[in-house]
Amino acid sequence: MANLGVVRSITQVGTYEPFELQVARGQITGHEVINIFGYNPDVDTSEESVWPDGGTIPHPTTASVLKISSSSANDTSAGTGARTVAIFGVDADYNEVSESVILDGQTPVNTGYSYLYINGFYVTTAGSGGVNAGNINAGTGVVTAGVPAVLYDIIATGYNNRTTAQYCVPAGYTGYLITGIITTGQVTGSTSVTAFLKQHGPDDILRVGAVSTLNNGSVQYDFTYPYIIPEKNSVVASAIGVAANNSVSAYFNIVLVKNAITGSNG
Repeated sequence: MANLGVVRSITQVGTYEPFELQVARGQITGHEVINIFGYNPDVDTSEESVWPDGGTIPHPTTASVLKISSSSANDTSAGTGARTVAIFGVDADYNEVSESVILDGQTPVNTGYSYLYINGFYVTTAGSGGVNAGNINAGTGVVTAGVPAVLYDIIATGYNNRTTAQYCVPAGYTGYLITGIITTGQVTGSTSVTAFLKQHGPDDILRVGAVSTLNNGSVQYDFTYPYIIPEKNSVVASAIGVAANNSVSAYFNIVLVKNAITGSNG
């Protein structure tokens, strides 16, 4: 009978296991899998980031304490919607920071850390509804009905997770973009959407890394030689339609590798 206390996914004759699976299981020192998914339900004829809010995601030059708030009063510590959220990102020195925030409905709650970029944002506890009842926002400036003047990230109503196609590589790491997918859809199916993968660094220059034009379909990039994202650089997906009312989604699969690794897993 098998030993149920030991979990193995390698063969019992030999020791092979795919490297990708070992990385995903956290078995390879200094390596981490990053999966980023973004969705914009309404891309029109001006360029927009692939995220729920429309418009473009800001690229700040200084880190800020963020205000976390919801468009719904039910997203609060004892409410039926989301109660707490986790937020991950990088600070002014591009070092990784993270924390948990207890929601207070439309009233903003300040983060304990200052953030330059947000890399993760999701609901950790919820009431009887099981999902966030409103849009949960992270931003700066005056907050009106739960919406800050400058929006950095958002958890769309009912999603429990950000759908923002942006990621910033922390200091001391290099990102290797393995695959990327862009998908578009429209009611008429007769006009095209142009999608971009852009890279933004500390020099504050936004560079185009890839361009795709498609019509009610998808384009997948499989990089035999991975697209390199240096430390302190971010990648973001954006799109623009020939006509209005396009839905666009984007996905990145990144392997994050620590720049200086001592020892090995030989």
